[in-house]
Amino acid sequence: MADKLIPVLAVVGPTASGKTGLGVELAVRLGGEVISCDSMQIYRGMDIATAKPTADEMRGVAHHLIDFVDRHENYSVARYVRDANAAIRDVASRGRLPILVGGTGLYYSSLIDNISFDEQPTDEDMRRCLTDEADKVGGEKMLERLRIIDPEYAERLHPADVKRIVRALEIYYTTGTTMSEQLKRSRLQSGDILPLSVGINFADRERLYERINLRVDQMLKRGLLDEAASTPSCGTAAQAIGHKELAPYLDGRCTLDEAVESLKRETRRYAKRQLTWFRRDGRIYWLEADGRTTSQLADEAVKLIDSRFMQTASAAGINIHMEEQRNG
Repeated sequence: MADKLIPVLAVVGPTASGKTGLGVELAVRLGGEVISCDSMQIYRGMDIATAKPTADEMRGVAHHLIDFVDRHENYSVARYVRDANAAIRDVASRGRLPILVGGTGLYYSSLIDNISFDEQPTDEDMRRCLTDEADKVGGEKMLERLRIIDPEYAERLHPADVKRIVRALEIYYTTGTTMSEQLKRSRLQSGDILPLSVGINFADRERLYERINLRVDQMLKRGLLDEAASTPSCGTAAQAIGHKELAPYLDGRCTLDEAVESLKRETRRYAKRQLTWFRRDGRIYWLEADGRTTSQLADEAVKLIDSRFMQTASAAGINIHMEEQRNG
């Protein structure tokens, strides 16, 4: 398989936009398996906050890179690229179509653009010092410092991305090169993936925000508070939206209504950042979801599959079968 391109269908977009349903529908129609592209669905015990698909929602479709990392463990982009590439090769080797589904832009771009993350030196003392400083002055102040050093990479980050801000500063202070330079150097000349990427968008942004607010309400009914209370306070998992916003309520520092409103507001802001990230990629074909069913979006996505994609699939031993569309 290494000497052949592997076709990968990707479904991306903001949170609560319907990526899971569309990815599964396409997998059913085309004979595929889903590979998650979500930086939080990897963690065990975080089913509600991360909106992991239920068994019913999976509809018998195999899902990969979900629920396999302990919540105490830190998981890197480099590890994701390795794991996702392995999953893609595994799915394709069985004649199935790999379908990448998720909204973590850095994971998506690193995989699709074939970025090789060489292990960078780690200075534990430097990292500890920067982390302590971030705890004192906050993410915005640290991001301001990164903007002076590396405005290109800083533009990608949010003040809440403290771990990545600290890592970028650490690399610069220990190597003398910026994260942007490191990423440019790590891009390989060519990869073995032929991507066909579709994104879900809402022309009326309020429709998306309504879906986000409804999802938060549903998460709370399903037991989000108990899940948040059981999540470790350290590690990457603790930064999941849906957990960190509820921490002040669980600690007695605000009311439940205030925490819920904060969660809805931060989720809406996260959706905007996701859209900003993915819109930078001119290869993504955007599907307008306003007033349309999952089946209708899948119809449009299937029509995008061109002869090159089909030929690549055939060469890789993948049999893409076009099932009749389903109503709904």
